[in-house]
Amino acid sequence: MICTYYIEVTQFDNEALFQEKLSLLSPYRQQKIALLKHRKDKNRSIGAGLVLNYALGTYGLEERSMEYEFGEWGKPILKYQPCIHFSLSHSGDYAICSIGEKRVGNDIEGVRYGRLKVADRFFAQEELDWMYAVQDEEEITQRMFRIWTMKESFLKATGKGISLPLNEFALLVDEENDKIRVKHRFNARYYYMKEYGGIPGYRVAVCCEESNDVAQSLIPVYLS
Repeated sequence: MICTYYIEVTQFDNEALFQEKLSLLSPYRQQKIALLKHRKDKNRSIGAGLVLNYALGTYGLEERSMEYEFGEWGKPILKYQPCIHFSLSHSGDYAICSIGEKRVGNDIEGVRYGRLKVADRFFAQEELDWMYAVQDEEEITQRMFRIWTMKESFLKATGKGISLPLNEFALLVDEENDKIRVKHRFNARYYYMKEYGGIPGYRVAVCCEESNDVAQSLIPVYLS
């Protein structure tokens, strides 16, 4: 089962809480946070580390004990836990972690208006056709961010990241049958896509290889 956990990060504006929770994380994550200049970025990064720590706890592990390796395109991997795959993302006031025994990618984005030119530039034609099949501007924007998060999650699942051009693959949404297909030539694998809309104002997508064994709901993380 691939599960996706989320945490609200504005709570780390509290400096005492920030420092307390920072001590729970690995030297790698602590250094990454220290290099960030802006407090909101630090809050998102510590949130990502803590939600990963919580997710690893379901396997009896702690993030601060982890050592990392990095794939050819920079995707972090747990050095001594090859059967556990994870993906992190953050946006606005939230950070998420997807974790399981299949290669996985995820993305969270706060929905923002006035970004349609980005889609016009980077989306495949099939995606643009689906986006603009409705007339309502709000629905067009929602569709854009649905596609955007799914594309980002696919890139992370492949491990290629932004090295794979966004318009060289397409997300085909069949709403009538509640199915989403990734049309690609990257490899011979099947990729399963799951969307979540449980956080108001945000879109979340999770992509994994050759499996639909994905949790139906996002799982909130509350710090004790």
